[in-house]
Amino acid sequence: MAVAIALISYMEYQIIEEGKFRYLETKGGDQTIMLLHGLFGALSNFSGILDRFGKEYNVVVPMLPIFELPLRKVSLAGLVDHVADFVEMKGFDKVHLLGNSLGGHVSLLYALAHPEKVRTVSLTGSSGLFENSMGNSFPRRGDYEFIKVRTEGTFYDPKVATKELVDEVFDTVNDRNKAIRVIATAKSAVRHNLSDKLDQIKVPTLLIWGENDTITPPFVGEKFHELIPNSTLHFVEKCGHAPMMEHPVIFNNLLDNFLAQH
Repeated sequence: MAVAIALISYMEYQIIEEGKFRYLETKGGDQTIMLLHGLFGALSNFSGILDRFGKEYNVVVPMLPIFELPLRKVSLAGLVDHVADFVEMKGFDKVHLLGNSLGGHVSLLYALAHPEKVRTVSLTGSSGLFENSMGNSFPRRGDYEFIKVRTEGTFYDPKVATKELVDEVFDTVNDRNKAIRVIATAKSAVRHNLSDKLDQIKVPTLLIWGENDTITPPFVGEKFHELIPNSTLHFVEKCGHAPMMEHPVIFNNLLDNFLAQH
């Protein structure tokens, strides 16, 4: 199970609760960018994107209900259904999808199931083909140092893994209910290998990969580029699994140029 990390951060935007949905929305423009977070994710890994694009685009971040779905529905299919229901509830015509790690995997599955709703896809450190993992289960409860090392390993610069970040992952790991759901979701991701389906992704696709990503290594980005017909691949130097966090200016410039073309 990969450590794809984020913490809840309210920034200048408020979390909206509407029925079964919790989400953030900037309402900055006519076109919508929908950001899908990773397995431990929420908002802070997208703060740079929100700051850069929130006024020009309607940037929306739905909270994936990894810890809220009924246990029998905890799977990638359950998350894709949630995203589909969310898009329908909001009445979006077409969206620019952007996903990190597990969120990239969900983005691809949504694009395959609802191609008429997708304008472009952007992936960074996406699962769906291959990812290194912690194993089939969490380490023993209370092993803070192990979690600290694995969290730091998400990034090229370990200082990006602040104590607050490590504490959040540690708390999730040591919550039995959350741990079970994380493991179930990770196993579902492994079962949903997309190598034989990616040629069906016809929309323009941007791939941004860290050259030092140890969770979805560079060859994974190259394989996505090979299998997705209309794709463009960029590598970011001195960067791990979350380019939008480690190098937000570079990431946002690449995204801005891509969106301007489409």
